[in-house]
Amino acid sequence: MATQRVLDFLATRRPEGPCLVVDLDVVRDNFRAFEKALPDSKIYYAVKANPAPEILRLLAAMGSSFDTASVAEVEMALDAGATADRISFGNTIKKERDIAKAYALGIRLYAVDSVEEVEKVARAAPGARVFCRVLTDGEGAEWPLSRKFGCVPAMAVDVLRHARKLGLDAYGVSFHVGSQQTDLTAWDRALADAKRVFATLAEEGIVLKMVNMGGGFPTRYLRDVPAAQAYGQAIFGALRKHFGNDIPETIIEPGRGMVGNAGVIKSEVVLISKKADNDNVRWVYLDIGKFGGLAETMDEAIRYLIVTARDEDEKALCVLAGPTCDSADVMYEKAPYPLPLSLTIGDEVLIEGTGAYTTTYSAVAFNGFEPLRSYVI
Repeated sequence: MATQRVLDFLATRRPEGPCLVVDLDVVRDNFRAFEKALPDSKIYYAVKANPAPEILRLLAAMGSSFDTASVAEVEMALDAGATADRISFGNTIKKERDIAKAYALGIRLYAVDSVEEVEKVARAAPGARVFCRVLTDGEGAEWPLSRKFGCVPAMAVDVLRHARKLGLDAYGVSFHVGSQQTDLTAWDRALADAKRVFATLAEEGIVLKMVNMGGGFPTRYLRDVPAAQAYGQAIFGALRKHFGNDIPETIIEPGRGMVGNAGVIKSEVVLISKKADNDNVRWVYLDIGKFGGLAETMDEAIRYLIVTARDEDEKALCVLAGPTCDSADVMYEKAPYPLPLSLTIGDEVLIEGTGAYTTTYSAVAFNGFEPLRSYVI
């Protein structure tokens, strides 16, 4: 739920238009919860989740490292106070000139998932550390990330072998169990694959040192999710099961789990209408939609908690849509959303759990609407 600080900010500042408000106190608490849950793992915050400078500065000061997807994100992390040795270039799809720019900035840790990417890194970042991303099934995730990234474990062996041959430091493996992952056993399956890669290469004298266990740590939307402590126990148990007493260095990359519940979007009802006189389902149009920052409602994957001042009144299902002239700008139709029957044009609503993957998904002036404004308090 929105913190009192966020509610007070909205009440006193009355910002115009849809906007995101992020409470830094919640981010601080989340970082500490991850530290406590997995004390032996380094935290690499996924900058793409929310790159607001205030968030990056807070996390850098708390000792966080950073997972970046581009040179621009590398520079953001450096500007926030992180040193180059606390930054990973975690995108497996990089232009060679961007690898060279990152290398010039001091970045020495790179993600790969193919021999072709290894060859780019070897040319542009000689001697750098590389970790190979292994495919996972993503089962149990509300926003799966399989297929586009990673390779099968047998190919990961080839990729890291090739990295070693080209003078790179074959440092480890990574995986991502899918964003908003609520199945605590997902890490167990992925760590089994990681161990196979470690064991196969060890027989050839290539000793891997690190497992990057990715993100996937959820934030609460409509359903309760396990706490960071539960994830920590499950992950540590899986590490002991597969690696015994020889547990490698580990990294986690929380993004949504770090900032999701710290943010609330304030939105306004623009129109409530029906498509026919005998239509039982209202259409409720907000001043924010898929192109304004709610892209994760694609395929109705992420269902946000929406709070109104009329929630004590009787509710009925409605189709929820955004304001743009694009027929794809409908958030919830296959599974209509319950909202108060008394809801009216001009009412404000709060969309909870929107601190991650909203401002960065917001289009620049699509239909002339400005990008989602953000306030960090």
